[in-house]
Amino acid sequence: MKSKFCYPVFILITLLAFNLYGAASDQVSTNPDDFETSQIEDEIYDPIEPINRAIFSFNNVADKVILEPVAKGYRKLPSPIQSGINNFLSNLRTPLVVVNQILQGQGQNAVESTGRFFVNSTVGVFGLFDFAEKMGLEEKEEDFGQTLATWGVGDGFYIVLPLFGPSNLRDTTGMVMTMITDPINAYAVSEGEAWIVPMRTAANAVDQRSKIIDEVNALRDNSLDYYVAVRSSYYQNRKAAINNVDDSQLTPIPLISIEFE
Repeated sequence: MKSKFCYPVFILITLLAFNLYGAASDQVSTNPDDFETSQIEDEIYDPIEPINRAIFSFNNVADKVILEPVAKGYRKLPSPIQSGINNFLSNLRTPLVVVNQILQGQGQNAVESTGRFFVNSTVGVFGLFDFAEKMGLEEKEEDFGQTLATWGVGDGFYIVLPLFGPSNLRDTTGMVMTMITDPINAYAVSEGEAWIVPMRTAANAVDQRSKIIDEVNALRDNSLDYYVAVRSSYYQNRKAAINNVDDSQLTPIPLISIEFE
């Protein structure tokens, strides 16, 4: 048991060390207007691009052969069922959202998200129904990658993770932190129900992918270099999330998220 815990902690410390090493020269911009694609590309450090492109090609095939068809089938489900699944998965993410809001000093948001979690977990039948939204408690997303960014940790270099898609050292560190600290996953593993973790990951992936089928296909079909287009979109979306600005006009990307959107 001890060795199982120490291994991810070792990975976390290693990744965080690399991030802190590059933080001084790789700070995240805090200017919400700074989302020009050309400028974004100038800021991206991609020293292992040949490897990333190979993994990206594999992910693209997996997306077209597996994830996109499943997402299309999922979209054929009745709308109330899709909404219920989305609400349920979103509610499961809320405890870690609250943790990250506290770590970022967002006290008011943390209180509202906590209230949202209790309302939807009770009146909303374990999160299947979003009654909190009707009460003015809107959903807000924060993750460990965003928290590290607000603490001054730089992006680190760009990474394409097998199946999980575009990332960087800081956000990969955040993903490992989520794996270690997520209470739902921890409970499932402790109860001998570890299968819940990959099932939850897959459900999140299908649910999120179903929302952006047309947008991703347009990006794939119209890009001169799909790899560069996704890379730029990833950084634009992450900068918007870190700066808490509206990202509705940004291009969504195919990305499996084990934690948050």
